[in-house]
Parts: sequence; structure tokens; C-alpha cells
Amino acid sequence: MSEQGEHRSSLRATPQQLKELRTLNVAVIHPDDADGRQLTQQLQRIGCKVQAFWPPVHSISKDVDVAFVAVRPDILNLNMDWARSEDAPTVIAVVNYENPTIVEVVLGLGAKAVLPSPVRTFGLLSTLVLARESHKENRGLQRRLRKVEAKLVGVRHIADAKVILMKTHHVSETEAYDLIREKAMSTRSTTEEVAKAIFEAHEVLSMGGKR
Repeated sequence: MSEQGEHRSSLRATPQQLKELRTLNVAVIHPDDADGRQLTQQLQRIGCKVQAFWPPVHSISKDVDVAFVAVRPDILNLNMDWARSEDAPTVIAVVNYENPTIVEVVLGLGAKAVLPSPVRTFGLLSTLVLARESHKENRGLQRRLRKVEAKLVGVRHIADAKVILMKTHHVSETEAYDLIREKAMSTRSTTEEVAKAIFEAHEVLSMGGKR
């Protein structure tokens, strides 16, 4: 294939991020004005499934993938904790002017992008795709961080459990670990789970002995 033919082929290829748009459930939390309707119509043209809400809701369906939120003075004191929950959708703030208070609300919502108002056709698609990618990357990092934290806690439990067994059973560190591993295999548990149980049991017995 010629270089020109390869270029045309690459232009026809649709990235996965764009294919995903037609599966997105989008909430537009925006006044029912010309700007809100323009935003809703443009999202529908992109292929998104759109629901419009106003005034802002105190909770949102877990099926919502993206929420466009109009940040206005009249929402400053509203409770929108759903935007900061662990399973929150991608939040894109829609702002028609800037001041420190508005910026603070945008940050508080955990917005992954800001869309200027009045809404224009140009830039909406890019904003949506980039916000989604940023949101997914952030979630991935959070999941990996939780796994690392859990692993570190497990390592600490194993270290504590080995010390307990070494003192109570008068065994070496290697032998103490072997005891933990054998118990894990016999109970179909992880070494971390067994170590945690040993540590917690020791803590309970220690508390009883102090009475």
C-alpha cells in the first residue's frame, strides 16, 4: 500500500475512545436554557444517551458515566457529594465566568475538565474524550494504590505474626513463616489473612492478660 493509502486508512480508523461515546450515559445538570439545550443536542449528535436535570440533584444513578455540571452561584451551597464518591462519574464543569469561588467549586466537584459557556460545537468532543481518559487513568491509579496499601499492610501483619510465633513457639523466623504458610495452605487462605488472624488473636489475649 502506498504512503498516501496508508494515511487515508489511518484517518478512517476510529479510536476505541471514540467508539465508546455511543455507549455513554450522560447527565446534563444545567438550566433549561438555550445553552443547556445546545449542550444536550450536541451530545446527542455525538451519539451519547443524554438526560437533563435542573435544579442539581443530590444523588445520581450509578449508570451515569459522565456528568456535565453548570457551575452557577445558585448551586454553591448545594450538597453534591455524589461527585466525590468512589464510583463517581466523570465530571465536566460548565462555567460562564471565573472567580475564586467558582474555581473552588469546580475543584470541589473533582471536575476532569472545564467547558466554557456559551457552549460551542468546537471543542466539546475533545473535552469529553480527554476528560473520560483522565478519569479512567485516575481510577486505575487509585485501584493500584489501594492494592499497594493492602499489600504493605499484609507484609506488616506477616512480620508481626512471625515475631509472635518466634516468641510463643521458640522457633526461627524461617520456621515461623513456614507455620504461617502451612496454615494458609490447609485453610485455603492467604498468608496475609493467616498472619492478620494470628496478630489479632494475640492482641485479644494480650488485652485479657492486662486486666
